[in-house]
Amino acid sequence: MSHLLNPRIVLLKEGTDTSQGKGQLLSNISACQAVVDIVKTTLGPRGMDKLIQVGNKVTISNDGATVISLLDIVHPAASTLVDIAKSQDEMVGDGTTSVVVLAGELLKNVKPFVEDGVHPQILIKGFKTASAMALKKIDELAVRVDKKDSEKFQELLLRCAKTALNSKLIAKQKDFFGKMAVDAIMHLDQEISLDLNMVGIKRVPGGSTTDSFLVKGVAFKKTFSYAGFEQAPKYFKDPKICLLNVELELKSESSNAEIRIKDPKQYQSIVDAEWKIIYDKLAAIVKSGANIVLSKLPIGDLATQYFADRKIFCAGRVEASDLDRVAKATGGMVQTSLNDLNDDILGRCGTFEERQVGSERFNVFKGCPDSKTTTIILRGGAEQFIAETERSLHDALMIVKRTVENASVVGGGGAIEMELSKHLRDYSQTVDTKQQLIIRSFAKSFEVIPRQIADNAGFDATDIMNDLRTAHHQGSIWCGVDIENEGVCDTLKSFVWEPAHNKRNAIAAACEAACMVLSVDETIKNPKAGNIDDERRINPRG
Repeated sequence: MSHLLNPRIVLLKEGTDTSQGKGQLLSNISACQAVVDIVKTTLGPRGMDKLIQVGNKVTISNDGATVISLLDIVHPAASTLVDIAKSQDEMVGDGTTSVVVLAGELLKNVKPFVEDGVHPQILIKGFKTASAMALKKIDELAVRVDKKDSEKFQELLLRCAKTALNSKLIAKQKDFFGKMAVDAIMHLDQEISLDLNMVGIKRVPGGSTTDSFLVKGVAFKKTFSYAGFEQAPKYFKDPKICLLNVELELKSESSNAEIRIKDPKQYQSIVDAEWKIIYDKLAAIVKSGANIVLSKLPIGDLATQYFADRKIFCAGRVEASDLDRVAKATGGMVQTSLNDLNDDILGRCGTFEERQVGSERFNVFKGCPDSKTTTIILRGGAEQFIAETERSLHDALMIVKRTVENASVVGGGGAIEMELSKHLRDYSQTVDTKQQLIIRSFAKSFEVIPRQIADNAGFDATDIMNDLRTAHHQGSIWCGVDIENEGVCDTLKSFVWEPAHNKRNAIAAACEAACMVLSVDETIKNPKAGNIDDERRINPRG
């Protein structure tokens, strides 16, 4: 009778997979650990690269965010690591591998507590306490540089850019690309928010990596052009620039268009009207005094020849991003109509030229008065190498940008992590509750960064860690891994500098990800939707 009094309640769809309790929490931690095992070998100056093939596209990279996003991770808990890597990449640009490795280590170190039955909320509370202590300590330790001392500030930016490039494929050219990244950011308008969209990066296969160069202005590839284009001038000084979102070519009639006429002369008047429309448009542009005409839409052969005869340069089918950068840099306004073209809406720059770069031709605008912008032209052999160079340079640009905004740095090479670990260990001794063990495990997790840097360089990590613990206990707060001499050194004196904002963001994101995984007590996976026949069988009227 008991089964009649307590009937079985079916709440979820048949086939729904549910797992809960300690078992699924440990399973989630193991899944995150598997992701960390993939990316941890890319950490540090001697980190290895990953070759990932998706369809016919091959990517070679050691950038944590790139690798982890290409892995196409489907495990719901492990996907939180993908999110924090992307967040770190967008917010800071560098430290994407560090944040994933740190989050994984936090979870690994609390796994024994979960197995022993400690409630996840106690673990989360301990993590948040330790994270707040670590962030406060970073603010105390960070070395600040006065922006007014331009020489020292420039050196600070250069050191940070070089440190970011140290672990990349272009590490041997870090001096070359580090200076390029600093020059690109410093040329932007410092009074408003530094916008990386104002730094264009263009790839041109061929040549050496060091053939890459920086244009202090706007540059984009020559667009498709018609006959007559070569007759147009390719160099201007103090030109006026007309920016359009208007089509300047004769349109063919629609296939089903129908016009009924009684006299053949009427047809000629229709054709003449069509030609008059386009000639009126071209005459209005010439009358405005523009020397250069750029349009998002096509500029046909008639318009190209018309402009060339009047010594006007034109380019159609310009990419929207390039046209927007030209508009912001030159002060011009993109027009969708030619009814009111006047001098006020035309852009201006110092010089314009069409320049040969490898097998490509580039339109280059320099001396833009309105908003400062830069373009980096990247050269190199293989397409994969140029793509990785672009990713590396993006990281360096982001690091320089954040350093300009915050102007405070900490020692890299695992130095700041070891000091934070020591600080949290000392603090844990003053806590007399269960939190002592949690905070100590958080402190231990910081050691994964210098240990992994040493491992990836082929050093004896145990000896390196012992030396680092001893040095920090004796008060050498900036002592980190010395990659060059297989030992330890003062990373601040060795110019291995990282923005304090980078470390703050990494610690906060890693802590949040670990807390999120620990706070999940049940995972529910709904089955895939049935096919149409199944749906009709269930709901025949639908």
